[in-house]
Amino acid sequence: MTLPIALQLYSVKNDAADDLPGVLNQVAAWGYDGVEFAGLHGHAPDQLQRQLHDLGLRCAGAHVPVHLLDDDQIDQTIEDYLALGSPYLIVPYLPEERRDSPESTLETAQWFAQLAERLAPHDLRTGFHAHHIDVRPFDDGRSPWDILAANTPESFILQYDTANGMDGGADPVAPIRDHPGRAVTLHLKEYSREHGHGHSVIGEGDVPWAEVFDAATDVGGTRWYIVEQEGHPTLAPMDAARRCLDNLRGMG
Repeated sequence: MTLPIALQLYSVKNDAADDLPGVLNQVAAWGYDGVEFAGLHGHAPDQLQRQLHDLGLRCAGAHVPVHLLDDDQIDQTIEDYLALGSPYLIVPYLPEERRDSPESTLETAQWFAQLAERLAPHDLRTGFHAHHIDVRPFDDGRSPWDILAANTPESFILQYDTANGMDGGADPVAPIRDHPGRAVTLHLKEYSREHGHGHSVIGEGDVPWAEVFDAATDVGGTRWYIVEQEGHPTLAPMDAARRCLDNLRGMG
């Protein structure tokens, strides 16, 4: 199955901060199907949505800092991301104390479940983006990822990140297969035993991509592949983002 490919705009965060409309123009010209936002950089969400429409790009979701989902800001956040046309509000990071034990992770899962319920009437879904610490097991054998999966509704997106998972010592594919239907959006990020996570272009490291794609389409419920690239040692971020797409196309 061929799935659409989006670029996580954090990959080109400095360029996006300087000229987000220009970045969107370039991403569309390269042939990406969509983008996942990481901040709006002062731009009105409805104007960005119109630009996406004009460019033939789709919004594959957004990374939304957790504080913007607190009670005092969530109404404005819902309004903004509905105007943007984002179907998914993914929390990209949590303070460590909210997932540093089975107990704290369970409390966080319960908060996420309540958040999912609050967003559902707006046809919005939430989720969480995996980091290396999320796949490392506690003493009882469960990882934060497992606890979040077991204590959130099926609508809650477990946004696995291939490089972050491998960096945490996880099997590169098992976290997708272990939670069927939950990898609605899946971050494709290269991991290199030589260079670490995120610093290599997709297809030029050690991620077993064919197995990842099989897991995504067989059981993951994946609707979007989302490219993320961080800190290539020689390529400019925009060049690395384009090369990731070229390499994915080369994989068929």
